[in-house]
Amino acid sequence: MDKNSLFFQAFVYLSAAVVMVPLAKRIGLGSVLGYLLAGIIIGPALLNLIGSEGHDLMHFAEFGVVMMLFLIGLELEPELLWKLRKSILGLGGLQVLITTIIITAISQSFHIPWQQGLALGMIIALSSTAIVLQTLNEKGLMKTSAGRHSFSVLLFQDIAVIPMLAFFPLLATLQPLTGGGALGKNTWMASLSGWMQTLIVLAAVFAIIFSGRYLINPLLRIVAGTRLREIFTASALLLVIAITLLMTQVGLSPALGTFLAGVVLANSEFRHELESDIEPFKGLLLGLFFIAVGASIDFQLVMQKPVLILGLVFLIMTIKGIVLLILGKLFKLRFDQNLIFGFALSQMGEFGFVLLSFSLQEGVLPKDTIDIMVAIVAISMAVTPLVILVNEKIIQPRFGTKEKENEREDDKIDEKNPVIIAGFGHFGNTIGRFLRANGVQATFLDYDSDRVDLLRKMGFKVYYGDASRHDLLRAAGADQAKIIVLALDNLEKRLEMIDTIKKHFPNLRILVRAENRFDAYQLMNAGMMYVYRETLDTSLRVGTDVLKMMGYRSYTVNRMARIFLKHDEATIKKLAVIKNQDEYVTSAKEYIAEIEKVLESDRHDPELQNDKGWDEESLIADATGKPGS
Repeated sequence: MDKNSLFFQAFVYLSAAVVMVPLAKRIGLGSVLGYLLAGIIIGPALLNLIGSEGHDLMHFAEFGVVMMLFLIGLELEPELLWKLRKSILGLGGLQVLITTIIITAISQSFHIPWQQGLALGMIIALSSTAIVLQTLNEKGLMKTSAGRHSFSVLLFQDIAVIPMLAFFPLLATLQPLTGGGALGKNTWMASLSGWMQTLIVLAAVFAIIFSGRYLINPLLRIVAGTRLREIFTASALLLVIAITLLMTQVGLSPALGTFLAGVVLANSEFRHELESDIEPFKGLLLGLFFIAVGASIDFQLVMQKPVLILGLVFLIMTIKGIVLLILGKLFKLRFDQNLIFGFALSQMGEFGFVLLSFSLQEGVLPKDTIDIMVAIVAISMAVTPLVILVNEKIIQPRFGTKEKENEREDDKIDEKNPVIIAGFGHFGNTIGRFLRANGVQATFLDYDSDRVDLLRKMGFKVYYGDASRHDLLRAAGADQAKIIVLALDNLEKRLEMIDTIKKHFPNLRILVRAENRFDAYQLMNAGMMYVYRETLDTSLRVGTDVLKMMGYRSYTVNRMARIFLKHDEATIKKLAVIKNQDEYVTSAKEYIAEIEKVLESDRHDPELQNDKGWDEESLIADATGKPGS
């Protein structure tokens, strides 16, 4: 059998992943470590089923990192990114700066030229975006303080790669290799002047932002109109590949370019479709990347210099870990979260391979140093999941990890009903009980695991799951149901669901909860006709009870409540379109004065002062259209 055959190689990689990843997950090691072990087993160290093509695969599999950052960008609206600026610039900047200075200073004590020491410092300062984010996400830690701060540092590091690439040629002390270098050095830009290169780089970034805002959405809308899922998937992949090619041609990080595109498209109506279509490819390519990292470890070199290489791995991870712990303390991370933060980012990253290759091409570092550093980078990445596991199983239990994402899997939905209620808190619960009491069956969905468990004990059949996902809605029978009630607590989730339902289930009638009039404004602007303010009816009921206690007749009070409600519903539709604060305040005052005049006029209407509504004679008159006898 030809070992170089494409099908044989595919068989080897997939077999290794299918065997090792479930095994690693079962014994609690995590999928990342499973992929790394798979790479070690099929690599030159053991079975030797792959050779030099493993290094070629690394470049291909790095596309998984690119896709991952695109998906991360889709989750981050520009406003949220701006809110993270302190941790991105402050925490991330200090980590890179301090680590670089320390490594440079240590290299000086070993009589390494300062240029090489500085280059090593910048390379070592970088951590692995792929391994850290995948591992933290797998363990449900991305939305914790440690997860958010880790992401901020990694984002700054990815951005910092660009000035590092520009700065490295200035550190060259050796004869550079001929034949072109990495990244932008082998592109058409190499022959351009410095200011032209800068101008083209800025133009490329602007092109991504402009396209994301004004071109991509209309094009995706046209593609979506075909109603062919595979074409939309192809369009999503084309978008990522096109940005990758553009960034590569101008010498920038493709991962950074796709991240920027993701941020720009975070408010797009097609955000969720892009996420769901790209996610499977990202997962597969990231798996290949981790396998390639495991296979790339030069165990022969490690066996030749075990003390040096393993000692440097330990020293580098210790230094980075201490720096991170100190910075985490300065940025007020709780101790248990700080430990996660320090252990997670202590390794070197995939961009280290890029910078080491670039250093060789530019004559910054000698080849023997680069060979050792490549092994150190790979080993530090490979042991990271194990280090995080040690922290999780041995160290963390002593302190407790109080922040944790919900790790519960979605329930399997085994019924289809004409009504779906998303969110079964106090608002949805009341609706559900009323419908059930009247013989109407509904499917109940909720994302609060504690609430789901409690309601099940009370006899309600509630399914756990994120109702904003169109696949879960489809499983709940949204394509066959008639009505869906959005009773979720989170306004963002409600708006997200409205967007999803409109695209995937256009025949489904939407009734949506609003906590107050400001929620109602946003929901109405999203095209909702049936908006129910949960505080309105209750407030009016309190008001009517007060008037009754003050001596007003029930019929009069309820008539005035209906007038008030009708006027308020008409008013809110008019106020919803007003964006200017001053104009809103002026209009609101006018409407308040208007309703007060209407009710005042109603109270003093001579024909209504002595109304006999709801008494026997009036009820007969209402029913027959004739005066009561």
